Amino acid sequence: MKTGTVNLPLHGGKAPAWLFSRMSKLSREILVLMVSEYGAKDILERISDPLWFQALGCVLGFDWHSSGVTTTVCGALKESIKGIEKELGLYIAGGKGGTSRKTPGEIEKASESLGVDLSHLIYSSKITAKVDNNALQDGYQLYHHCFFFTKDGKNWAVVQQGMNEQNNMARRYHWLSSKVVDFVCEPHSAICCDNKGITLNLIDKASMLSRKTIAELSREKPQVLIKDLKKIKSSEYKNYSFPSRHFINNIDIDPKRIEKMFISTYERKPENFETLLSMQGIGPKTIRALALISELIYGVKYSIKDPVRFSFAHGGKDGIPYPVDRENYDKSIEILHKAVRDSKIERTEKIKAIKRLVLFYK
Repeated sequence: MKTGTVNLPLHGGKAPAWLFSRMSKLSREILVLMVSEYGAKDILERISDPLWFQALGCVLGFDWHSSGVTTTVCGALKESIKGIEKELGLYIAGGKGGTSRKTPGEIEKASESLGVDLSHLIYSSKITAKVDNNALQDGYQLYHHCFFFTKDGKNWAVVQQGMNEQNNMARRYHWLSSKVVDFVCEPHSAICCDNKGITLNLIDKASMLSRKTIAELSREKPQVLIKDLKKIKSSEYKNYSFPSRHFINNIDIDPKRIEKMFISTYERKPENFETLLSMQGIGPKTIRALALISELIYGVKYSIKDPVRFSFAHGGKDGIPYPVDRENYDKSIEILHKAVRDSKIERTEKIKAIKRLVLFYK
């Protein structure tokens, strides 16, 4: 299940070395403490909660309202457990930019080290990225993918982020394995952001028939699909006005450039939409072209609803994108406070933990 999405201002630059070092050390203490009390699986459940993740960023001292909280917090968590993954029973793969593409290799390395078959995790990693980038086309291009998993391979969580350079915002997506029923049909339990946009949403329940039709079209002879695309772009459709709600524009789809992908899908004949989505080389344009054909030629509608359920962003201390929303910010603080209050650690152990953490600031 996807457990949340967060919209944040897109900020450049890197965390200062002095801050990142301390974030990593503090993260190590927090994770060790949490694993000893609740287990590695519980950490994944918390990481998948966008509010808890944001609160963690605050605790670690990072700029809580920018896109950097995702990449830097994930980076600090990954750095913090280097060398103690087996003891914790927790592994973290991936990261920002080119590092995200190393995720499969890092999972394989863990698999060899543990002597456990984790190949299914590689698929989970890839399909979550495909869903958020290709099946849910909301205008945010993924550039960060962090994959958390337990050493037995039974539980995993994903924190990934996309950027939209037009509105200068970032959107964060959270996934949790324990509630995944269907990767391509409403895998969200909560999606949080403040800006709704025009979206090609093929993972909405309302897009079920569209997903089925798209999969069926992908098994058609390429000549048939190209004929349909050319028909849409021909004089017959010359004066056709696409309603403003459409995410798709037929001008963006070149039949000649997309024919190669149609040949590939025809030869492999994907049995369903998820199989099509997981195929190598199948990107947003191929999915858009098939969605366009399914609606304009066959009359099958797809959802254009941006899957946002509630607002999250607090705003910025510098007034960007707007002044701090104190009520929402206090809710995040309350969540963190409750987590500490409900901890099973005895008071004396709490004092010892606090003393250890204080040492990092001396």
